[in-house]
Amino acid sequence: MEPIEIGLWVSGGMVLLVVLGMRVAFAAGLAGLLGLIWIFWAKFGYDPERFGKALTIAVKTAGQVPHSKISTQTLSLIPTFILIGYLAYYAGLTRALFEAAKRWVGWLPGGLAVSTVFATAGFAAVSGASVATSAVFARIAIPEMLKIGYDKRFAAGVVAAGGTLASLIPPSAILVIYAIIVEQDVGKLLLAGFIPGAFSALVYGALIVILALTVPNFGPPVKGFSWRQRFVALPPALPIIAVVVIIIFFVYNPMPESWYIGSWQVGGDAWGTPTEGGAIGAFIVFCMALVRGMRWRQFREALLETAKLAVMIFTIIWGVLIYVRFLGFANLPQAFSEWITGLDQSPMLTLVLILLAYAVLGMFMDAIGMLLLTLPVVYPAVMALNGGEFVSAADSTFGMSGPMCAVWFGILVVKMAEFCLITPPIGLNCFVVAGVRSDLRVQDVFYGVSPFFIADAITIALLVAFPAIVLWLPGQI
Repeated sequence: MEPIEIGLWVSGGMVLLVVLGMRVAFAAGLAGLLGLIWIFWAKFGYDPERFGKALTIAVKTAGQVPHSKISTQTLSLIPTFILIGYLAYYAGLTRALFEAAKRWVGWLPGGLAVSTVFATAGFAAVSGASVATSAVFARIAIPEMLKIGYDKRFAAGVVAAGGTLASLIPPSAILVIYAIIVEQDVGKLLLAGFIPGAFSALVYGALIVILALTVPNFGPPVKGFSWRQRFVALPPALPIIAVVVIIIFFVYNPMPESWYIGSWQVGGDAWGTPTEGGAIGAFIVFCMALVRGMRWRQFREALLETAKLAVMIFTIIWGVLIYVRFLGFANLPQAFSEWITGLDQSPMLTLVLILLAYAVLGMFMDAIGMLLLTLPVVYPAVMALNGGEFVSAADSTFGMSGPMCAVWFGILVVKMAEFCLITPPIGLNCFVVAGVRSDLRVQDVFYGVSPFFIADAITIALLVAFPAIVLWLPGQI
């Protein structure tokens, strides 16, 4: 049996394990190990006496993957970004942000729901995890919406959908994972997420206003705040904005032209790496939390929640990377790329079909696992559609250079991952919101979040049709 055939059989088996309920990390790791054993044994002609040698080679190959990939400094971004979000919550910054949004945009039709979306977008700028964002605002925003008469299902849907914004708006753990898998610049990808993330929040807000204008008794606006009360609400929310500005300035603002102190050169480069920016951001929020009276118990909870989420993400990465190593030996990514580029249809249509496939796949897998499993095969194919990783914009299919196409496709697939966080039956954000609120069933949250499918579809269509929404900001550095 040829390696490609082995790759297809093993991949099919892994999908079956996931459908049957096995965790993605363990299904991918097991499939990758068994696939490596199969391939090496096939090279030995299925000689029973050499099975032990094939097993030894496969185990050593699989065993080298976790350390060689996870030990990279870039991955330290993930726990620091997650920690920023939890510390901000325990510092009380999230409630201050929600209160400020309520006073400034609550007067709109459906104003409290719009405030929730904008507040989640603001919190997403200091939280790298969608799950954490949904959990935090399920405690803060849903009770406020219920008090003034919102349907509890829609209130839950607003929080679940708003939480997805943390996938795009930096600091984003999923964007970091994408950058590592496809070996692209983390800084450019994080920067590229700002405008699409803000754009998504605006589309969500517009959808809510339209619903409030067309659906009777949807949810009254929140009025009665004076200009003085609005301005008074801003200072408590400013620390979050300050943290975002500091991280961006530290990571993306180049120092002045090189100058010298004796023989020591200073300047001419960014002030730091995204990893260092994340660490500085976590330290700043930690200091803010101490000033606001955070106690040892709260700090311990923040560390524990950060550790739990980071370990879950790293475990998925470990398992999937073993599977990815197997795919390389099976030559499946190259074969898939050749098949995709050989299709007799428009490359843009092929890209749209790939995104639709992500929408379907996301109904049965979590976002991180889905990207980790598919990108090693899909990413080379998309790059090949555009003309290759090093193609110039003039010679490309989609009108952008290879590196920029990598950034554009990254934002598209992460937006698809956002979409998958709220789609049944595995929409993780919906389960989190239902878990926080004992008066809600997960079916209620899925019902309430359904209008946001339309908003996400519109956003994705516009990002595909107008790549400049994604590429303008990273194109400035």
